[in-house]
Amino acid sequence: MPHRGSPLPPPSVWRRATWLALVAPMLIAARHVASPPQLGTIILNGSARDSMNTIWSRSNAHWNELAGENTLTQMIGSGKPTQREYMGCMQGSISHDTLFVTGSVPSHHMRQLQFAVTGDCDSVADFVGAWHTHPYRAAPDGHALKEAGLSKQDLDTFSSGDDPAVLVVWDVDSLDAAARGPDGNVVHPITVVMH
Repeated sequence: MPHRGSPLPPPSVWRRATWLALVAPMLIAARHVASPPQLGTIILNGSARDSMNTIWSRSNAHWNELAGENTLTQMIGSGKPTQREYMGCMQGSISHDTLFVTGSVPSHHMRQLQFAVTGDCDSVADFVGAWHTHPYRAAPDGHALKEAGLSKQDLDTFSSGDDPAVLVVWDVDSLDAAARGPDGNVVHPITVVMH
């Protein structure tokens, strides 16, 4: 308020000040709604984790029967088909910067190859992201070759879509994940917590 004896501001200044006082909080709130927080953590509940581990174990069975086949034959799947990659659709919710996985269903139209998988999660209820397996490959000497984490191709495929997150299971209780940032960029890796 002006001091006694000083002139009052013109009405246009009062209108502008009133407008700013009313509209500024709405603009600030809208900005926070328009840019969601960055996902930083995936929390995987026990039943979803157990289901993923069981599927990985089943998909990885017989990996050690491929020691006599070269890596190229294994990768293109032209040899003896032993294991198959699997793709599932994670169900759950997102709250602030945390994605909660409470369940999983098989992807629709899944096409399983030895070291690749396709499918879609269209119309899956409570969909929060896709996950898949990376089975072992057999080295010529018979030991397991593990693809520990999301591959460059996995991340490229994820970046071209709009899923909130992607996860890979590459061994029992061994996971890697990426998330989509508020600007659409891929953030990798992100923390996965198993309960």
